[in-house]
Amino acid sequence: MERAPKISRNIDWITVAIYAAMLLLGWMNVYAAVYSPDLKQSIFDFSINSGKQLIWIGTAVIIIIVLLVIDYKAYESLAYVVYGLIILLLIFTLIFARPIAGSRSWLEFGTVRIQPAEFAKFATALAASKFMSTINLRQQNWKEHAILAGITVLPPVLILLSNETGSALVFGAFLLAFFREGMSPLILILGSVFVAIFILTLLVPKLYFVIAITLLFALAIWLNRRLLRKITSVVLIYAAVVGMVFSVDFFVNNILQQHQQNRIKALINPEADPLGFGWNVTQSKIAIGSGGLYGKGFLEGTQTKFDFVPEQSTDFIFCTIGEEHGWIGSLVLIGLFMALLSRIIFIAERQKTVFGRSYGYCVASIIFFHFLVNIGMTIGLAPVVGIPLPFFSYGGSSLWSFTILLFILLALDTHRKQDLTRA
Repeated sequence: MERAPKISRNIDWITVAIYAAMLLLGWMNVYAAVYSPDLKQSIFDFSINSGKQLIWIGTAVIIIIVLLVIDYKAYESLAYVVYGLIILLLIFTLIFARPIAGSRSWLEFGTVRIQPAEFAKFATALAASKFMSTINLRQQNWKEHAILAGITVLPPVLILLSNETGSALVFGAFLLAFFREGMSPLILILGSVFVAIFILTLLVPKLYFVIAITLLFALAIWLNRRLLRKITSVVLIYAAVVGMVFSVDFFVNNILQQHQQNRIKALINPEADPLGFGWNVTQSKIAIGSGGLYGKGFLEGTQTKFDFVPEQSTDFIFCTIGEEHGWIGSLVLIGLFMALLSRIIFIAERQKTVFGRSYGYCVASIIFFHFLVNIGMTIGLAPVVGIPLPFFSYGGSSLWSFTILLFILLALDTHRKQDLTRA
């Protein structure tokens, strides 16, 4: 009986309030996305997504209570157990799940479908944080780095095998948390350079790009003559970069599947096929742009009502917000995410253990990646990869996963004063 008052007194109510506001706004916009002017269904109609989302929200509240009541030490002590169970669940899904839209990603229980890939995020965050609490990433121990990489890479590999690319890409966000705990920034820099080269190769003619790279290397050597002493390494790096430039086309045309190729083409030039692979992005931008400053009004979005944008209540929920609530509504949404991420980082930094701090940064990294990519793909700045907007997109697996992810951190935070272990 003593635990409940302590939790209610110590829990970070600011974060809880932001979470509640997101759930409420998300639920209202899911309703707006599926509302039909002819049928005029109630927001509580359980036959449409808004009614179903209300059920998921209710079950999420139950999950929150359970997470806060559980002994907070269990999250660290059972981190590997939870991770192992989720890995087994991913393997089970890969083998036994029924293919849906070419992907074996869903387990079906009657009319309810669960996506285990969503739960792999918090399980990996727990396991990675547990491992980081036992090592020092600032020490360049490649064996420890390899183990941490293995923990992080195994889930997305299994998810990729089930043909769910979007969910697998999210795990790259863990690099941000690893960087905070002392991982060499070289990995982040190399990753950023890799992505930049890949994108520029698709945008710029190869000959011009290679000339620019050559001039850049020559300028670097001229400005820093000491590089001449390492000319062999410089030449090898130059050859690797040029080789990558000429291998991008082969990778896109021969390795990626057709729908993945179309996503990249839509990102580069959606106008090339506005009725085909460019449809989603084109209609999404039209919907958001048509909202103007103040939007068309709640339930008044024409692009939404006439189903011009596919997946309106899930991956493209931001279109509904942009069209019906305009620039002001979009700004409020972005402000909520900025407030939530800032609060999570604040909570992470005040943890007394490395495990708590690491887990907090894992939470921030995952939510930030979803936020960045989801909004980016609706405005044509990121490929359409099927990543939901946390707490706004319709879906039980997504809502449960983000709720668990966030409230494990809040559960750890409520007891931070009890654990005097030095971070």
